[in-house]
Amino acid sequence: MQALCRKFTLSVVFLLLLQVGFSQYNFSKVDDWLGNNLKELGGRAVLVIYKDGKLVYSKTENELSSRQKRIGKFIAKRKGKDADELMQDFTINTRQRIASCSKWLSAALVMTFVDEGKLNIDDTVGKFLPIMTANGKGHIKIGQCLSHLTGIKSGSLKESLTAMKEMNNMDDAIAVIAQQPMEGEPGKTFHYSNNGLQIAAAVIEKISGKDFEALFAERIAKPCNMINSDFGKVKVPLPAGGAWSTAQDYLNFLQMILQEGKFNGKQILSKQSVIAMQQNRIAKDVVIISSPAEAGNWGYGFGEWVMDDVSGEKRSDAVTSPGLFGSFPWVDNKKQYTGFLMTFNINHKGRNERYKELKKLVDETLVTK
Repeated sequence: MQALCRKFTLSVVFLLLLQVGFSQYNFSKVDDWLGNNLKELGGRAVLVIYKDGKLVYSKTENELSSRQKRIGKFIAKRKGKDADELMQDFTINTRQRIASCSKWLSAALVMTFVDEGKLNIDDTVGKFLPIMTANGKGHIKIGQCLSHLTGIKSGSLKESLTAMKEMNNMDDAIAVIAQQPMEGEPGKTFHYSNNGLQIAAAVIEKISGKDFEALFAERIAKPCNMINSDFGKVKVPLPAGGAWSTAQDYLNFLQMILQEGKFNGKQILSKQSVIAMQQNRIAKDVVIISSPAEAGNWGYGFGEWVMDDVSGEKRSDAVTSPGLFGSFPWVDNKKQYTGFLMTFNINHKGRNERYKELKKLVDETLVTK
């Protein structure tokens, strides 16, 4: 009985602390935005905001339209899944595909090898992958792989996902990439795709002797307490878009980035690596072959977009890595907070403007108590 009372008391204290954190700010405009945009977000959304060492905002909205329910049932039938399960309400712990939000996770994983001195961003991929050299691509650098500057022609994320299902191992995937034609000079040609991160993933597998999924669990997921995050546990993971996560898990990762590589007192990534990831690698003379509409005119670092107009070695004030299905994570270094919007909707029309509008509302809320 005493143990039960103690547990109840702790729960009450936690809820009171949570309410105190939330009451510091008036998020009514953010609430309105979430409700007004819910249909365009796919009918389900989770939004969480973290600042000053605590969760200051957490909101879930679930209101699928009749059309969205019909589409959901059609997709469930086509995939042989239970419709109710596929369309269940979102919570902070709902596990979903996060598409290109995966890139941030993968780039961070690669940078842990840089921190250990086992890899350098100026290393050439041919040093680790002879097949790249044999196909005239050995001179491409690791840093170029992390910033979509390999110059290798690539298909869409959907095509990459389909192709990976036919691969038996990472070597098979790299063999296919190695034989793709070049479409521009490495470092001077930007093509937002899977190729670069797949190559980087293969490199760290060669260095460590471990598979990518195990490395992610060991170096990022477990230290950041991301208990429901992985890359699908498939034969050949897609580092650029194959991850699954939850709003809570991904927020843990964002906290680590905001805190310059530290989570729960442990240094996961060095401050130098976090800063290097947040520097714009797209110089003015770079040719843009392909870039998603939701990125607008943002620049790109390692695994993440830079949201302000920075160049050279200057660190971006705000960074993000939105995904194909609408999820939008961001870190604001200047205002010292982070947020994550989890959604599931394939329609990308108006996303960039919507993301900017949401972030602006959150920014304004956090500076006026």
